[in-house]
Amino acid sequence: MRALVTTPALLVAALMVAGCAAAPPAADDSAPRSTPTAATASAATAAAGAFSATDVAWLQLTAAMTQRLLPVLDLVPTHTADPAWRRLAAQIRTGRSADLTRSRQLLADSGAPATNPHEGHDMPGMITADELAALRSATGRPFHLLLAAHLRAHLTQSVRVATAEQQGGVHRGTTAMAAAVVRTGNADLARLDRLDRPPAPTRPA
Repeated sequence: MRALVTTPALLVAALMVAGCAAAPPAADDSAPRSTPTAATASAATAAAGAFSATDVAWLQLTAAMTQRLLPVLDLVPTHTADPAWRRLAAQIRTGRSADLTRSRQLLADSGAPATNPHEGHDMPGMITADELAALRSATGRPFHLLLAAHLRAHLTQSVRVATAEQQGGVHRGTTAMAAAVVRTGNADLARLDRLDRPPAPTRPA
């Protein structure tokens, strides 16, 4: 099971240091730029003057998690005819798309590199390629079960790291976005719980 990130310190360490940033390549002017480390992220935010390393780390993770989720939500219209699941997926997609746009805007404002430091990483709350393939091959009730599990994992982790950003971030716009993610994430989890509730047992006549 993938470990959960729950505190601001762990958020930064897990995203920027503990195996999440790619190892720097050998010096080569023709090679792609290496993934930013905690030090370079801190320097970028210091230059911007308003963002902390925690702010940047959370924005980068939020963008990466959302990019992984959107293809899952895009499967719903063609994999289930259930209007309730379609409605839930559409609501979550609208909110997550807005979060992705906002996180990219804030990252640009922070001066952080535009590259995604989580490319190819399977963090908590991120759908893996194998999981996405399994969803693509499922329909009906099996699809609902897989979808519910992945949505719950994503939403739960989103709320956890957004709460960490609220507690440890310093940029007002970023912490305000984190507060909104917590509110909408909890509301979406409540909707998911109602929809994914197992049917009541049938009583004998």
